[in-house]
Amino acid sequence: MQPRMDRILTTHSGSLPRPAEFTSLVLAREAGEPVDEAEFADEVRAVVRKTVQLQSDAGVDVLNDGEVSKPSYATYVKDRLTGFGGEGSIQEVAASVMGLDEFPDFAEKMAQTMQSVATVRFTTCDGPVSYVGQGAVQADIDNLKAGTEGVTEVATFMSSASPGVISVFSPNRYYGSQEDYLGALAEAMRAEYEAIHRAGFILQVDCPDLAMTAPGAGSLENFRRQMEMNIEALNQALVNVPAEASRIHICWGNAEMPRTSDVELKDIIDIILRAKPAGFMLMASNGRHAHEWKVFQDTKLPEGKYVIPGVLDSTSNIVEHPEVVADRLIRYAGVVGRENVMAGTDCGFGTFVGMDVVVPSVTWAKFRAQAEGARIASAQLWGSAA
Repeated sequence: MQPRMDRILTTHSGSLPRPAEFTSLVLAREAGEPVDEAEFADEVRAVVRKTVQLQSDAGVDVLNDGEVSKPSYATYVKDRLTGFGGEGSIQEVAASVMGLDEFPDFAEKMAQTMQSVATVRFTTCDGPVSYVGQGAVQADIDNLKAGTEGVTEVATFMSSASPGVISVFSPNRYYGSQEDYLGALAEAMRAEYEAIHRAGFILQVDCPDLAMTAPGAGSLENFRRQMEMNIEALNQALVNVPAEASRIHICWGNAEMPRTSDVELKDIIDIILRAKPAGFMLMASNGRHAHEWKVFQDTKLPEGKYVIPGVLDSTSNIVEHPEVVADRLIRYAGVVGRENVMAGTDCGFGTFVGMDVVVPSVTWAKFRAQAEGARIASAQLWGSAA
């Protein structure tokens, strides 16, 4: 969907806090422990309903299911795709993401932190990929539809992993080339993308592969080549999903870390804008990327595209002041136009089950600040109270 023409809407990148007792159930299921599937399905429906209501109460306009039933935004696909029988690890993924050579003491701290996701199972691709998750995505759709009955919202979105990020979290050990692997993933994930679109939800494709893995690419040139392959695969998968019905989340990794190796938006924006979806969610609040609204002083946003800058930091328990949120939105509106801005978050608040950096009460306080900040910005940009 396009942003409103009378005020700035609020949304977020997808994952939200899970109740502690439900987190234990998700972790047990992920670890292969016996879980009553009927009980799990009932719990998911109840938690989705609660999560939707909390978003609405906090002033989130374009909301979702919080991805509550998924162990993570990317690894969940192992249960929906064939060919993912090989063993992987968080350490392998982290090595391509963090670029911490200058900070060995911080690398040690991160290694300890990652122990909290030891239960989440990582895989590699060891066979032909095909989609077998029709029942799972339909359950997600049914739960979200039920959860939004009687709830105030402007629109609803559902997240799905991009071909590129799947290839990061589940490296290829089967196909003859990375291009072949990405092509197979694109064809397989097309089924999930189209199911979400047919259900009437906005499709959000999570694309950390378009920024997060730059430190492991060796050079900017190499990374841009990787990006081009990933964008081609993404657009192939979205051939039947209209641009205005989809958006992408570009992420540099959801962690409180030095970020001195992060690729700069100015060096990749031209490739990002080749992606088909109309909406682009970007990191815009943390101390390494807050200045990048300036990129759009030199790069014109194409007709029909809009930007969702992160106005909340998902790695800090500091609750942003509404005036800070408003300032961030007004800066973006000044370079891309007020009608092309929606308020978002830098990343998710529950990216991996059991690894919440921001506590739930602070998360909802942040969303209330986001809503108030969007109202302040709208009043300034449109000249009246929104």
